[in-house]
Amino acid sequence: MLKQLGILLWVFLASFSLQANDLLSKLQGNQFLPVDQAFVLDFVQQDNTLKISWQIADGYYLYKDKFKLAGVAVNFSHPTYPPGMPYEDEYFGKTEIYLHQVVLSVPLSNIDKDAVLKVRYQGCAKAGLCYPVQTREIPLFQPQAANNSAAVLNDIGATSTETENKTATTASETESAPKSSQVELAERLNDDRSLWTLGLFFLLGLGLAFTPCVFPMYPILTSIIAGQGQQLSTGRAFQLSMAYVQGMAITYSLLGLVVASAGVKFQAYFQHPAVLIGISILFVLLALAMFGVLTLQLPGSWQEKVGALSNKQQGGSLKGALTMGALSGLVASPCTTAPLTGVLLYIAQSGDMAYGALVLYVLSLGMGLPLLLIGSSGGKWLPKPGAWMDVVKAGFGFLLLSVPLVLLERILPDSVLILLASLLSIGAALFLHTVQQQLQKPLGKALCWLLATLLVVATAQWNLRFWLPSPAPVAAVTSNNADIAAGQFIDIKTLADLEAELKKAEAQNQYVMLDLFAEWCVACKEFEHITFADATVKAEMAKIRLLRIDVTKATEQDVELMDKFSVLGLPTLLFFAPNGSELTRSRVTGFMPPAEFAAHLKQLNPG
Repeated sequence: MLKQLGILLWVFLASFSLQANDLLSKLQGNQFLPVDQAFVLDFVQQDNTLKISWQIADGYYLYKDKFKLAGVAVNFSHPTYPPGMPYEDEYFGKTEIYLHQVVLSVPLSNIDKDAVLKVRYQGCAKAGLCYPVQTREIPLFQPQAANNSAAVLNDIGATSTETENKTATTASETESAPKSSQVELAERLNDDRSLWTLGLFFLLGLGLAFTPCVFPMYPILTSIIAGQGQQLSTGRAFQLSMAYVQGMAITYSLLGLVVASAGVKFQAYFQHPAVLIGISILFVLLALAMFGVLTLQLPGSWQEKVGALSNKQQGGSLKGALTMGALSGLVASPCTTAPLTGVLLYIAQSGDMAYGALVLYVLSLGMGLPLLLIGSSGGKWLPKPGAWMDVVKAGFGFLLLSVPLVLLERILPDSVLILLASLLSIGAALFLHTVQQQLQKPLGKALCWLLATLLVVATAQWNLRFWLPSPAPVAAVTSNNADIAAGQFIDIKTLADLEAELKKAEAQNQYVMLDLFAEWCVACKEFEHITFADATVKAEMAKIRLLRIDVTKATEQDVELMDKFSVLGLPTLLFFAPNGSELTRSRVTGFMPPAEFAAHLKQLNPG
């Protein structure tokens, strides 16, 4: 039976991969050009006539009906547009497009000083990528000032040369900037959609199985297995474990698709206190069922319903295991990692949900493999019928109570969290002490004593580290301070604040790092307390301008900033060159250890 299930699973993955390859064949080997290279804009003003031209790269086109003109301090007449080529577009239906080149001649009049003509246009790549609407401003001069026209033309030429130099500098900085792991993974997905790539993401998922985000799933699954007791066979244990892993994988994959489409705003909704508290209450009820005290907490009519639900979730049905797996997917959903971000980045750029869903599913299966192995062995390591079963189930009850602590860490103050964790740890130690007194064999007594001692010592260390004075975290200052000390974060709130800080950085020839974080983001706190606190990292951060924005409340200003930079998850660190352009290849999403992050910063700014 296990062999048949394995064959069916691989047949499903192979068929899904072939379908995804067919859908993405049009993108095979294609690297999309930046918009200014796909549509090269040029212009020249001759007295009262402005000629605007676009050189359109092969495989790209501009929409005829998307051109819009607007003047500032100038009057103009709309140009006569040349006939376009009829085209059946997947986005706008039947329309007309321009290929290779288009030239517009715009009559001008009443040109005042500092006049500007704004031009809007939009184009796409035939391979399936549609660029956002572009707006460019063209400076105009007054032709009646004939004696100054040459000087003005020289100024425009100088401005054009300066712009070209700045563009060249930006391109050079972008090419030399370090490439983050999620960007490399996204590029691999775009370039290579073979089974080898799927295997790579399966292995990456296997690595994620040993991260803190997945740890809460182990007590949940083991409690499901323990619910079957001595009646559990190896085959039944495999079925329950597989159902649990499938529930987790499906939820994780679907949430990934939604986040890729809606951005971090949707991720934030699932971290709402009401959602976290509701899921935490469910796990507390399941833990009470493990302790056998549920009858003391609920009326009789409620007890039957909740007890029945609890029994199903613990091990009575595959549907219950699938449901608990789906809930576990919610537990892991806020953990943004490099592999996950690589997939989300690929989906956001290509728009292909089918292949993205497949990769997310394979990534989730890798995360679930250790769970599957542990769960399938349940029939062997569970104890024989007797009083031991009650002890084991109570032990899993303590493990289940640790899950709400992981969830509520995102909304509870640290002092409350450390108090609850201490109570849980001391309670588990007292439970082990009680079990020790009932044992007869010296080995069992020694193990219980050792575990209880370790829990007490760990609890004492937690409290000493928390309550005793510790070094201050990385400082933050407000952006209106004139002199910013090296290595300090500047708190900003809006896009306008960011632009102002980028101008200050340009004046001082500084690189800029922008840290987007939220209180519900566990990895954000890991960055602050582990990576940013490292001495080597501090030395590298002192060389650049540090900005920070709190998007916990997801205000309109927060959403505007996240939409502008297409933020897919938190934590996200954006990097900007001294000229203010973002180094998109260097963006970091998800936790990065100190040594790796220090190397990333050093490569970004070697000076």
